[in-house]
Amino acid sequence: MYHNILVPISFDSERDISGPLKLAEILATPDAQVTLLHVVEHIPNYAISYMPPEYLIEARKAIQLELDALAAKLPKAVGIVVEGHSGRTILDWAEAHKPDLIVIASHRPGMQDLLLGSTANHVVRHAACAVHVVR
Repeated sequence: MYHNILVPISFDSERDISGPLKLAEILATPDAQVTLLHVVEHIPNYAISYMPPEYLIEARKAIQLELDALAAKLPKAVGIVVEGHSGRTILDWAEAHKPDLIVIASHRPGMQDLLLGSTANHVVRHAACAVHVVR
């Protein structure tokens, strides 16, 4: 059983977040802290200039509402939105907050993963704690 669990959440349509949430609930001790973490990737400057000024603020609010709704389904869970590169930012957050488990979803690997790598793969290779990948 784990006391501090990190569950990175991706709202991509190909990812099923129910599995990692269910597993985190099963593996958590009764007093465990569960953190649902969503990483917002940086938008390049050339692209941001074409977006309305309030776009990022509104998008972040919407993501936080979704995370809060998911967190409400788990005891002692919180949702956090951060900015950065997914894999590196998840690992940086984990280094700073010392979870004893990361539960991360993965999609079925394809050719793009062989060339670019995936967030789950990066986290598995570099995390200092246990990582459970849910497919």
